[in-house]
Amino acid sequence: MSDPAPTRLGESLKGLADSGLATLQTRLELFSVEIKEEKLRAGGFLFDTVLAALFIGFGVIFLMAFLTVLFWDSHRLLALGLGTTGLFIAGVWAATRAAGRLRSGSRLFASSLAEIAQDREALRPRE
Repeated sequence: MSDPAPTRLGESLKGLADSGLATLQTRLELFSVEIKEEKLRAGGFLFDTVLAALFIGFGVIFLMAFLTVLFWDSHRLLALGLGTTGLFIAGVWAATRAAGRLRSGSRLFASSLAEIAQDREALRPRE
């Protein structure tokens, strides 16, 4: 006579455990997708940055050589001094911008953390 109640209780517990594990699996899959997206974004950013730095660096070198040759007879020291000053200012600007990007942090796991917060809020007892 007492067999049906434990069976229903056992099935309910199994269903609850299954739901919990399904939710956990979904959250872990979301973490995995976010890690892959972040890796792709970082790799693309690094590639573009290195390529841009290479081309801009060569461009600046050729521009400085051109200006130095152009002003060789009259103002070669002025041309070299202005070019050097401009490059130092650009370097300080780039370093400041890079430091700002580092300080701003990453959005890694933002979606997952928001979903987990929603899950916790949904499971809190209502008063």
